[in-house]
Amino acid sequence: MKVKTLIFHFTCDCPVKGTPDKLRGYFANRFTDYRLVHNHLGDNKFLYKVPLIQYKILKQKPFIIGINEGADVLQNIHQDIDLLKIGNVEYQIKEKTIVMRTDNFGITENNLCYFFLSPWLALNEENYKSYRNLKSMPEKREFLQKILVGNIISISKSIGYTVPEPIKATIEKIKQVRTTFKGIPMLGFLGSFSINFEIPDYWGIGKSVSRGFGTIKRCN
Repeated sequence: MKVKTLIFHFTCDCPVKGTPDKLRGYFANRFTDYRLVHNHLGDNKFLYKVPLIQYKILKQKPFIIGINEGADVLQNIHQDIDLLKIGNVEYQIKEKTIVMRTDNFGITENNLCYFFLSPWLALNEENYKSYRNLKSMPEKREFLQKILVGNIISISKSIGYTVPEPIKATIEKIKQVRTTFKGIPMLGFLGSFSINFEIPDYWGIGKSVSRGFGTIKRCN
């Protein structure tokens, strides 16, 4: 399946020290008319699907990706952005760069290797307890592999791709990391995995991908 990915990259006057959720908040407040920017439907209702606009801050550099319709939205609004306000700090934009890609998404004959650029939030409240009850690392690895496959299936459903055959994932390296989500301590994971599935660089996998979690990139 061909998918459209737009990468909107900023060069600011100094390194950005904020978090992706603050970057997302700035855009959500600025562009309230665009539902995909904030995933709110009004009346405290939310659009429950994989976000088609995702906010990232990697190595103190902010960027945003748009997927399919999300890419169209970013094309519409990019000229209206002349500064970034992340938290209480305003950053002057020295340069804006937009890259539009046509990517492949879907099952592959051979396994591909990816690694996480930001913590993968694989666990929710329910499966966190199940994970903690597992005794051995092989058991935990197998548990996480099933969640990873489920994450890919969720993305596929959101963008209208029917998975034609079983997805097989192998976690190559994994380590637990402590992170925070909305000020709440969370358990995340960094590492690498191989999978018979092609996923575009910089897409997010797992929970809270709109806020920069679970960002992946293909291994060289």
